[in-house]
Amino acid sequence: MRILITGNMGYVGPVVVAHLRALWPEAELIGYDSGFFAPHLTTDDPFPERLLSRQVFGDMRDLAPCLLEGVDAVVHLAAISNDPMGKRFEAPTIDINQVASLRLARLARDAGVRNFVFASSCSVYGFAEGGPRREGDALNPLTAYARSKIGTEEGLHALDAPDMTITCLRFATACGMSPRLRLDLVLNDFVAAALITGEVKVLSDGTPWRPLIDVADMARAIEWACGRAPAQGGRCLSVNAGSDRWNYQVSELAEAVARAVPGTQVSINRDAPPDKRSYRVDFALFRGLAPEHQPRLGLEDSVGRLRDGILRAHDIGTDFRRSDAVRLFTLERHLEAERLSPDLRWRMAEEGAA
Repeated sequence: MRILITGNMGYVGPVVVAHLRALWPEAELIGYDSGFFAPHLTTDDPFPERLLSRQVFGDMRDLAPCLLEGVDAVVHLAAISNDPMGKRFEAPTIDINQVASLRLARLARDAGVRNFVFASSCSVYGFAEGGPRREGDALNPLTAYARSKIGTEEGLHALDAPDMTITCLRFATACGMSPRLRLDLVLNDFVAAALITGEVKVLSDGTPWRPLIDVADMARAIEWACGRAPAQGGRCLSVNAGSDRWNYQVSELAEAVARAVPGTQVSINRDAPPDKRSYRVDFALFRGLAPEHQPRLGLEDSVGRLRDGILRAHDIGTDFRRSDAVRLFTLERHLEAERLSPDLRWRMAEEGAA
């Protein structure tokens, strides 16, 4: 089996690569990444890319068709990957997350790829009052990031690719420990704050709902999608990926962290205006289609792994919210040093081509 994994040097990618390598020791795993965040390893463990058969560096907008020759499955993780980055870099977000993603899908189809796995997001539901959102419910993307995800899903559903099985995994909010930890995610931020400052400050009134999924369980869902047959949900499927038991209010997340880090104080801004990013998600379809690949970790498991991992980590100091664990600041530092152009292309590539 030959699998191409885009965005493998981000937060989720190293966990996915390790999972697939353990599952399929003989598989040819090819990584493709721009390298924006490559140096920012959280641990002293061996370089995660050692588990790949090959690492290729490049911009998603320029991926060469030859990389897809003989590929059985594409795992497409590469993206400008959260709301603050999408707001700061709106045009590149659409260009990379949507336009380049659909180009990749067309290249995969033309190369005879059997399975195309797209990492989408439950953020496409936006602010959703009432019960948990199902796949057929109305969408309300509030940000460039969310709009890019649903735009890609729509393009994939419209793609003429009768021989390629496409799975759009609408992941709940990612959390958990990774060799390239991100701290611009709600649970991860809370654990770091508890360990470093002794306090978790909830900026909202604590009532907004968030569905979460640990990166280890994201990898298990991706495993399923890599081998999914059209009979399991159709040729092109959009499915919420997560677990009903992982729908939490933000205040509940803060309290779980305080229990795991004794002495932590929790403060909640009861006078905060309503947070428009509030939604619960129904994961029944995923549970029915992939019973053997359901999330295994609970909230306490993820918090414990984060606590232990951050305690062992290096380069996470008191100013962690402006560190390279917050991806927006990594990109801004690249820009300040003129390593990146405003459209998020490496300037050294431009110089080399001149």
